[in-house]
Amino acid sequence: MKHLAFLLAFTATPALAASGPFFSLANTNFVVLLAFILFIAVLLKFNVPAMLTGQLDARAEGIKKDLDEARALRDEARGLLADYERKQKEVQTQADGIVAAAKEEARVVAEVAKADLQTSIERRIAGAKDQIASAQAAAIREVRDTAITVAIGAARDVIAANTSAADGNKLIEDAIKEVGAKLH
Repeated sequence: MKHLAFLLAFTATPALAASGPFFSLANTNFVVLLAFILFIAVLLKFNVPAMLTGQLDARAEGIKKDLDEARALRDEARGLLADYERKQKEVQTQADGIVAAAKEEARVVAEVAKADLQTSIERRIAGAKDQIASAQAAAIREVRDTAITVAIGAARDVIAANTSAADGNKLIEDAIKEVGAKLH
């Protein structure tokens, strides 16, 4: 059956389909025209063009709402972007200020540390000078004490060698009197 339909489709020509008078049901062009007019009438009877127009208008309205919503979202997004860019600039300005303040504080702290170090060095130098002076005074005292001890020993030896027993007793008595006078 498929082969027969295929064979008839190739053998039929448009010229053979439209034979005879035009206003005859045997003429396919007239039948097609009647069917088309009937189709258009049915469409108009059931108000299909108005329904199609309504659906197209509804779809256009929906698309318009979607576009308006998209514009509103785009405007909102631009506003948010501008707000975030402004906030980013503010944050960048604050960060730059913080960095500048930190650099200034570090410079001040370095100057204070330098001054403290200088003061500490001066104190250590003063302490070292005091220690040197104390050591020098101790050395002078020790040399003096040693010189006194040597001088006393030498004087004792010289006095012992040059003094007689009577002179020694007289010196001792004079010393005892002098001590007694100073103590009373």
